[in-house]
Amino acid sequence: MRITVLFFATLRDVIGVRELAIEIDDAAGTIKRLRAELSQRYPAAADNLKVALAAVNEEFAFDRDRIDDGDEVAFFPPVSGGAPEKPELFRLPREPFDHDEIIAALTTERTGAVCLFTGTVRGKTAKEGHLPQTDHLEYEAYEPMALAKMRQVAAEIRQRWQKVEGIAIVQRIGSLKVGDNTVLCACSAPHRDDGCFEAARYGIDRLKEIVPVWKKEVGVSGETWIEGDYQPSALDRDQS
Repeated sequence: MRITVLFFATLRDVIGVRELAIEIDDAAGTIKRLRAELSQRYPAAADNLKVALAAVNEEFAFDRDRIDDGDEVAFFPPVSGGAPEKPELFRLPREPFDHDEIIAALTTERTGAVCLFTGTVRGKTAKEGHLPQTDHLEYEAYEPMALAKMRQVAAEIRQRWQKVEGIAIVQRIGSLKVGDNTVLCACSAPHRDDGCFEAARYGIDRLKEIVPVWKKEVGVSGETWIEGDYQPSALDRDQS
């Protein structure tokens, strides 16, 4: 397949061009494989490519993300301005997320503790209102509002636990099979007693209340939407 690859800043200088049109094997169609292939073609840039950020079609991409024919892939160093003191990450991905990559994104020089809650798709459920056996789940989100409400949850966490530094809230959407990761809330802090446990629990509970995401359970016995019973009030509006 044929793709366009863009290089910026240091990478552009080392490789010597800003843009390349290249052919790659379909089997090599991931960011990780593309890094390796470019490193072979341009060994002087191998160290830079190893740590470069990536984007596909103007959206951040990660090593396991696939590349399709006609895509525009960009590699570049972290943008100028330095790492944020209190990093935040909010996503609605359709692909599995990497727990280690998210933890790294929340870690600063002061970080001594990261508390992470993550959910997975159950195959069997003994709970009223759910299918006893699930084949897969379908997640749907009101995406712009969902991302805004994730940011609101983070702001609420910061009001309650002021020593929490990094916050990540991730909710998968689309079709998920049994065993797939579905949701994540993680908080980092200098010490384990600085509120990261309580903040992560608050974050996942609050996500279930005000972030507009719904799931449909699909199994051999049928399918059903799982709906909550929380009724938002004016207090649930973003107060910032």
